[in-house]
Amino acid sequence: MQLPCYECALRACGLFKPVTPEELSFINQIKREHLLMPAGAEIIRAGDPAPELYTLYAGWAFRFKTLPDGRRQILNFLLPGDLVGLQAAIFDAALHGIEALTEVQLCALPRRQVWVLFGKMPTIAFDVTWLGSREESIVDENLTSAGRRSALERVAALIVALYKRANALGLVAGQTFRSP
Repeated sequence: MQLPCYECALRACGLFKPVTPEELSFINQIKREHLLMPAGAEIIRAGDPAPELYTLYAGWAFRFKTLPDGRRQILNFLLPGDLVGLQAAIFDAALHGIEALTEVQLCALPRRQVWVLFGKMPTIAFDVTWLGSREESIVDENLTSAGRRSALERVAALIVALYKRANALGLVAGQTFRSP
């Protein structure tokens, strides 16, 4: 399946900052493919080298860590527009796993080409850095919830955060949204 960046519905809904035609052309050139994966598929496996970085185009996924005894902790939920695998692309291997919660569509970007952005397209490189920082702030909020909020407050904080993100994507109907 191939979807040119020029036809990106996420860009059309205003999720991303406007880019110049030159920047959009560059992004389209480095995009390797548009992938479709079923619910339950491993997008990134902890410990594996990460040859690609992805943008979640459609569906829901989650980032998690697995303890040596097999217990798993969900770190964050990923929604359309989220950058997937940035940490894995920076380190030699993925420090966490990412699994599709629903069927997902991913835009695949070869990691080596993404780093070219920092030399050729510094504005877009800053946006990639901003996305990584946003992910960190979400994880910080989740850590605060786990460490200092009651069970009821943790669930409420998660629902409010997911609602705000779904609303930004146009997934809210009235005052509700569907989650897997």
